[in-house]
Amino acid sequence: MGDLRARIDEEMTRHGFLILFSLLLSPLVLSAADIVAFPSGDITLHGVLYKPEGPGPFPAVVYNHGSAAGMVSKSAFDALGPVFASHGWVFLGPYRRGQGLSASAGPYIGDQIDAAEKKGGISAGAAEMVRLLETDHLNDQLAALAWLRKQSFVQPDRIAVAGTSFGGIETVLGAEQGNYCAAIDSAGGAQSWAQAPELQVRMTRAVRNAHAPIFFFQAANDYDLSPSKTLSAVMKDARKAYEVKIYPPYGNSTQDGHSFGYFGSTVWADDVFRFLNRHCAK
Repeated sequence: MGDLRARIDEEMTRHGFLILFSLLLSPLVLSAADIVAFPSGDITLHGVLYKPEGPGPFPAVVYNHGSAAGMVSKSAFDALGPVFASHGWVFLGPYRRGQGLSASAGPYIGDQIDAAEKKGGISAGAAEMVRLLETDHLNDQLAALAWLRKQSFVQPDRIAVAGTSFGGIETVLGAEQGNYCAAIDSAGGAQSWAQAPELQVRMTRAVRNAHAPIFFFQAANDYDLSPSKTLSAVMKDARKAYEVKIYPPYGNSTQDGHSFGYFGSTVWADDVFRFLNRHCAK
C-alpha cells in the first residue's frame, strides 16, 4: 500500500503543476478558494470552499479526497472546485484529520495503515483501513456536512457527496450515514478492493442501505473496475437508484486512469451534473 501511495503522490503532483500552469494562462481564472474551519468532535479541521457568483443559496457538494499525504490533494481540489462552482454548486473540500490543512489534527491514515500492516500483515492493514474510514474519517466527513448545512449561501436540502479513491469509499459510507440528496463515487476502493475482503463487505452493506442514489464511474484503465460493477449490481438488486459508467481509458497509465475523477471533468461533467440536478432538484 505504501508504494501505491507514493505513486499517487508523484502523479497528483505532476497533474497539479499542469493544472496550475493552464489556469495561469487562462483569461477566465476563477477566484481562489476560501479557507474554512469547522469542528469534528473535539478537534478542528480545515477545508477549501468554492462558491458560484451571487448570494445564493446554492446546492452544494462535500468532496472527499483520497489517501495522498500532505497537501497533494490540493491539486485535485484546485481542479474540481471551479468546475462545480461554474455549474452553480458550492464546493467544500474538507481535509480529514492527518492530511492537508488538517495535518495537525491527528495521525495520517497512511501511517496508521502501514503500522497495522507491519504488525499483522496485509489483512491487518486492510482491517485498520476500514476501521478508520468508517469511524474517524466518516465522522470528519459528516462534520463537514453539518457545517455546510448551516451556511446561509447553501440550500440545506440540496447537499450531495462525492469523492475519488479513498474519497469514493467515504462517499459510499456517507450515502449510508448522511442525509445527502445524491452521491458520486469515482474509483472508490479501486486500489484496495482485491486485497481487502473487509472493504468489499463494508461497501456492499453501505450501498445496500444507502439513503441517496449513487453514480459510480471509473476510467477503463483504472486499477480495478470491480468496485463499480459489483456495487452497482448490489444497488440494482436492492432496488436502489443508481447509475454506473465505465469511460474510455484516460491518460497513459493505470494511475492516470485512477485520477480520472479528479482531472477528467471535461469528459464526465455532463453526466455528473445531469445526475446531481435530477436527484437534487429544487
